[in-house]
Amino acid sequence: MAGGEERVRLCKRVFIHSVHTYTSKHLAQYLDSCVVGASLIDEADPDSEEEETVQDEPTNKSKQGTFQVVGTTSAKSEEQKSSFIAAEYTNLTHEELFHHLMESDVIIYNITEHAHQIDEASWAVSALHREMEAFSGSKMFILISTVMTWALSKPVDPDDPEIPFTEEDYRRRKAHPSFKDHIALEKLVVKLGKTNPSRFSTYVVASGLQYGMEEQVFHFFFKTSWQGEVPRVPVFGEGSNIIPAIHVKDLASVVQNIIDRKPKPQYFLAVDDSKNTIEDITRAIALFGPGKIQKVPKEDVYLTQDLTQTDIDSLFVDLRMEAVFLKENFNIHWVCENGVVENIERVTEEYKLARALLPVRICVLGPPAVGKSTVAEKICQHYKLHHVKLKETIAETLTNLEAYVRAEEEIDDENDESLAEAQEFLETLKENMEQNEGHLDDQHIIRIMKDKLMSKPCRNQGFVLDGFPKTYEQAKELFSADDDDDEMEDVRSKIPPNNKKIIPEFVFSLDATDALLKKRVLNLPENVVEGTSYSQDKFLHRLVSFRENNSEDETVLNYFDELEIVTEHIEITSDDDLEYLLVMEKVIKSVGKPRNYGPSSEEVEQEERRQAEIRLRDQAARQAEMECKEAEETAQRTQRWEEWSKLLEEAKRQEDELLEAQSVPMRHYLMRDVMPTLTRGLIECCRIRPEDPVDFLAEYLLKNNPQAE
Repeated sequence: MAGGEERVRLCKRVFIHSVHTYTSKHLAQYLDSCVVGASLIDEADPDSEEEETVQDEPTNKSKQGTFQVVGTTSAKSEEQKSSFIAAEYTNLTHEELFHHLMESDVIIYNITEHAHQIDEASWAVSALHREMEAFSGSKMFILISTVMTWALSKPVDPDDPEIPFTEEDYRRRKAHPSFKDHIALEKLVVKLGKTNPSRFSTYVVASGLQYGMEEQVFHFFFKTSWQGEVPRVPVFGEGSNIIPAIHVKDLASVVQNIIDRKPKPQYFLAVDDSKNTIEDITRAIALFGPGKIQKVPKEDVYLTQDLTQTDIDSLFVDLRMEAVFLKENFNIHWVCENGVVENIERVTEEYKLARALLPVRICVLGPPAVGKSTVAEKICQHYKLHHVKLKETIAETLTNLEAYVRAEEEIDDENDESLAEAQEFLETLKENMEQNEGHLDDQHIIRIMKDKLMSKPCRNQGFVLDGFPKTYEQAKELFSADDDDDEMEDVRSKIPPNNKKIIPEFVFSLDATDALLKKRVLNLPENVVEGTSYSQDKFLHRLVSFRENNSEDETVLNYFDELEIVTEHIEITSDDDLEYLLVMEKVIKSVGKPRNYGPSSEEVEQEERRQAEIRLRDQAARQAEMECKEAEETAQRTQRWEEWSKLLEEAKRQEDELLEAQSVPMRHYLMRDVMPTLTRGLIECCRIRPEDPVDFLAEYLLKNNPQAE
């Protein structure tokens, strides 16, 4: 019971500001896995095993004596929340934030990544200091700052600039012009912690440039190496400046020790033991990709969009530092005590796993003319993989060997074993091709293809193997495990030994009827068929050979079955593009999401610009089409109106002529028979002036009607 009460008492609530950022996230994750006071236990202490078991128990963490991590973060959905964060707060007012700070035992602010956090950290430490008397217990404030506040410090000994800075020199430090607000906050934090250390203790950790996991400031170099789009990784400037650095997990261990030990000093340097220059670091990272570096003008760094101004300033810092206090007083389980260069393999593996940069290895098989290359190219475009074709790989190998031999011969190094080996291999290939009418024996093909699949680009991003291997024996030789391969299968396993680094994860077997394949080849233009293996005789021979190889007991697909690699069979039934869209849907469904970087900012910008241009062209085309249509309709309306007007005029003319023609007899009749009598009647009416002229005129016309007479 007493032990349970002690664990409840030892449980600490740790508040981490901006817990979603690189440093803060890994700090939170590290503390979440630690037991309070674990760093106080010496490695040789047998009781440490008991404490470790407490850490692994699945019971409630708040009752285990562990750290309960809470913090502010950017707005996230429920699915994005981290499992190692007990509570995440977003969009807090100062009153709400202060309430959470008062509930916490340890408050950690990280100002190494975003300068705007400086004001927030200054407000937090000042507010806590003002309300110190209202604390329910002691509190600790830890500021994670940067060695950039030392960037312009004068050497400890001008006569011996190689003497490193230590924590004792922190009062002599001088900040980089862009980090003056950082050093001002450091001084404020140290000052406020002197008032009542037992009530409110404050600490500053000047962290070296952080590396590890998904990387931060060195991310540009890792990404450049991994993508392999440039032959050499750039080193900006001379590259002779020494970079103080620390693995992000080692930094978290420093923070853990501060929380557990509450040391008397308030200022700490957090750097590893390395004294690596930026050239050393870049050269080590380049081994992950092209393996070579190139020094470029310092000003070129400003053309790199992936680096912020803070990153640029940090990459040019030149400081020799030694964390004496940490090594002498803290119990740190170092991840990379000797620095990034000495631990580059581990750091590289962390980087790939943290960013899920896993290679996608695919093999596409099928008869000639079934569309393997078309499908493979579409897969490569979607997943950003390398398209490996036998003919092109052989040509590439010969070209590279010839270029390498020429370059080495110009240097004239007679003792270069690699040159002799390259010359011998090149001569062997050429001689073998002469003997076999341009073809190579399987042993040479296997070596060339294996070297290609083992190349850094294929190892990093992955590949699509197009139409190879063709036989069971080729597959067995190509994917066989090397003698020194650490990943060889257990001898008791039923699965044949294979090279895990290059064995395909996904195999797609395309097939179609012979009739469709022959029809497809016959419909190819002559200029496409000429000089290729799609001529009628060669194609039929290749098709027969493929069918024979795949009717035997030992086929390439059987080899993959033995390795328990599922082959997906896809039937091609037509030549239209829709067929390949359906094929790609099946491939994407099987392979899943891409495992590499999405498009870069430049590619996104270019794609947006391209889409905008397409939209503008479409809009202009629609506008022109609409204007043309309106002009045509206007012309048609004008033409129809003119035609209608002419018809109307013609109809009116004809009607007038008809009326005119019809009125001639009537006029003659009126003039001859009516008008004379009517005229006399009117004259008579005027002379007599009767009371009813109308009645008089009617009587007169009746009496004097010529027809009546």
